[in-house]
Amino acid sequence: MKSAAIRDAFLKFFESKGHSVVESSSLIPGNDPTLLFTNAGMVPFKDVFLGDEKRSYSRAASSQRCVRAGGKHNDLENVGYTARHHTFFEMLGNFSFGDYFKRDAIQYAWEFLTKVLGLPEERLWVTVHISDDEAADIWLKEMGVSPERFSRLDEDNFWAMGDTGPCGPSSEIFYDHGADVPGGPPGSENDDLDRYIEIWNLVFMQYQRDADGTMTPLPKPSIDTGMGLERIAAVMQGKHNNYDIDLFRNLIAAASEVTSENNLQNKALRVIADHIRSSAFLIVDGVLPSNEGRGYVLRRIIRRALRQGHKLGVSEPFFYRLVAALVAEMGAAYPELASRQGQVEKVLKAEEEQFAKTLDKGMAVLEQALNDLSGNELPGKVVFQLYDTYGFPTDLTNDICRERDLGIDLDGYQKEMEAQKARARAASNFSVDYSASVNLDGATEFTGYQQLQQQGIVTALLVAGESVEELVAGQEAVVVLDQTAFYAEGGGQVGDSGYLELANGRFEVHDCIKQGDNHLHVGVLQKGTANVGDVATSSVNEDVRTATALNHSATHLLHAALRRVLGDHVTQQGSLVDSERLRFDFSHFEAMTAEQVKQVEQIVNTEIRRNTPVTAEVMTMDAAKESGAMMLFGEKYGEEVRVLTMGGDFSVELCGGTHVQRTGDIGLLRITAESGIAAGVRRLEAVTGSGAIALFDQLDSRLQTVAATVKSSVATVADKVTQLVERNRELGKELDAAKAKLASSTGGDLVAQAQDIQGVKVLATVVEGVDGKALRDLMDQIKSKLDKGVILLAATSGDKISLVAGVTKPVTGQVKAGDLMKFVAEQVGGKGGGRPDMAQGGGTDVAALPAAVDSVIGWVADKL
Repeated sequence: MKSAAIRDAFLKFFESKGHSVVESSSLIPGNDPTLLFTNAGMVPFKDVFLGDEKRSYSRAASSQRCVRAGGKHNDLENVGYTARHHTFFEMLGNFSFGDYFKRDAIQYAWEFLTKVLGLPEERLWVTVHISDDEAADIWLKEMGVSPERFSRLDEDNFWAMGDTGPCGPSSEIFYDHGADVPGGPPGSENDDLDRYIEIWNLVFMQYQRDADGTMTPLPKPSIDTGMGLERIAAVMQGKHNNYDIDLFRNLIAAASEVTSENNLQNKALRVIADHIRSSAFLIVDGVLPSNEGRGYVLRRIIRRALRQGHKLGVSEPFFYRLVAALVAEMGAAYPELASRQGQVEKVLKAEEEQFAKTLDKGMAVLEQALNDLSGNELPGKVVFQLYDTYGFPTDLTNDICRERDLGIDLDGYQKEMEAQKARARAASNFSVDYSASVNLDGATEFTGYQQLQQQGIVTALLVAGESVEELVAGQEAVVVLDQTAFYAEGGGQVGDSGYLELANGRFEVHDCIKQGDNHLHVGVLQKGTANVGDVATSSVNEDVRTATALNHSATHLLHAALRRVLGDHVTQQGSLVDSERLRFDFSHFEAMTAEQVKQVEQIVNTEIRRNTPVTAEVMTMDAAKESGAMMLFGEKYGEEVRVLTMGGDFSVELCGGTHVQRTGDIGLLRITAESGIAAGVRRLEAVTGSGAIALFDQLDSRLQTVAATVKSSVATVADKVTQLVERNRELGKELDAAKAKLASSTGGDLVAQAQDIQGVKVLATVVEGVDGKALRDLMDQIKSKLDKGVILLAATSGDKISLVAGVTKPVTGQVKAGDLMKFVAEQVGGKGGGRPDMAQGGGTDVAALPAAVDSVIGWVADKL
């Protein structure tokens, strides 16, 4: 039974049992910024289990794609060394959110395995927690499982979401591969061998564990199950190794073809086949190779695969060529993989080409270090050098060392890493924590969406991070209100500025930031006094707020336009929006072309001219998802979110910022710069409204100046400048020709000045009025006229000395140009070097030049 058929059968079975079939979520957890990747089927439902999110269904089934290659769950280093570890896998799961419990979960699992898949009962072994008599009775008395194929275990059969929170016993189902395979049943001394393989885990979430360890029964016990598709496929296809199933056979065959490795059992091919799955799906879900976070894990996976190819003798990019085979294998189940095949290939190829530049050099450094090694552990300094200089992730270095029965000094590596971080921190500036030692209660109600003025009560005053009861004129402070019209910095938008008018004073607000649920108004009391309990009217600077709103709304249009021009892989990676400009960072694997930048700009301005309404609506997260709203991966959202819509369905995003009422309010957008800020992250900078008009005025003024300078009208200035550039190019060619002619004639004159020393013509002289290139040309002219010659030419320009040395080949065995250059350059305060027949250098001590040139004759005479 093929893997795709098993996946389909599982989902259809549970759909027939009243479960809602839920599509696989992204590998980037949308509800847990602390989790690196989605590493289990229950992750997308975590908030449902915790009671923080409501769904329209109480039972669900899914085939969730998962990655375990970083953080707490990291199988990366085991891939290629075991039969069942993968960086990427699919987890089949059925879930109950306070609906059915143990009896139904057990019955469903047994029915699917024995009836739908047709597995023999005598090949299945069941375990439960030692305390779970209820589950034991269901298995033994109701399902009729033989006590001879049943175990009670302790730690292996208890699951917890964390140190505190939902937890409960579990029941695991194992498959017995038969007596001819080494290993014992679960709970025995040799249960870690291959005979009995866990295929399904049923978690009975029935307790709430407190910090002191107390476990209280949950009011609505739930079910969370997980069955690895690759494992059950191995069982159904009669294989003991996951890499022998259909999913991997075709990928390994493709890897064999692109690497020319014919031994399909070579573990390098298994690593490559595994890693193309995780790499491709991570890229599909918006991750790009970088040096931090998820992007670094992706880079580690890719480079580990590339190193396996390098071991097989592959010298050209190969990994990206496997994407087509992966699409053929999994594109039907995951259409997004097929639709983004081209983008995935581009990202992988770019990463391959980048790593290829340092791989050979890094391997040479590593080989030398291993050859010089006296112990059995590679020093941390070398591990760090390979990481920092040559891009070798530590696990890649560890892989290479492990193949030679060596270890790596991770402690030493960490010390080197910490030292580098300390240097970086010392060079950085950090923002001030305005409330470092104060715990603020209550919350500030923000009314600034509707109005720019709001009356509120002063609930706290902070000076230098300490709480005070009163402010006096001139004090820099933080004012906290129960209600405010000031927007607090967030979502890339800067905080508002303006004033707080009090009965006995006036507070100028420079910035507004957020701490918890409170808005902190940062500024200075201009006059009078301010006291806790005072009534304050917040007045936002309208001009600044309006200009900021133009730029913020423009970033939404920019995001949507980028996705249309570059592809759906584009996601926001950061932004900065203030009253003067906007900056938008986004995921993309290569620099934008000028045509692409112009196309994005035109799309945005078209939407601006359409002048469609900009609407903001608060709705549930489920409703937001159904509306197609874009959201940032890894962000934590509440049950209700604010959805901003522009241009109909042109742009639909979650956003808490302030915006224009209609797109036409933006007026105009002009992109001013496109650049790269990190691997896989690009940045656009732009201006809008009056800022864009001011930019056009500035450009027009510059154009007028250029036109006047070249004595042309604005209409014909481009043609005139082109003509002048072409004429300048022609004059340059004429000048070079004249210099060459001068060098030829000068060369003949200089040859006559050469002294004969033991049959070798030696010339050392200062040449006037030539630059570095002309000096080299002159050297070539002189060398062509001598059979045996040693030449040193010098030229000066201000306090800078240019030197060039030449030795004809018959003499290079006795005199080397590089040695002569070093001898002369050191005398004039400089340095130089080169080949035996040609060397260049320079210096700054012009006064010492005549003596240095005169010393050449004697130096050469000593060498001959």
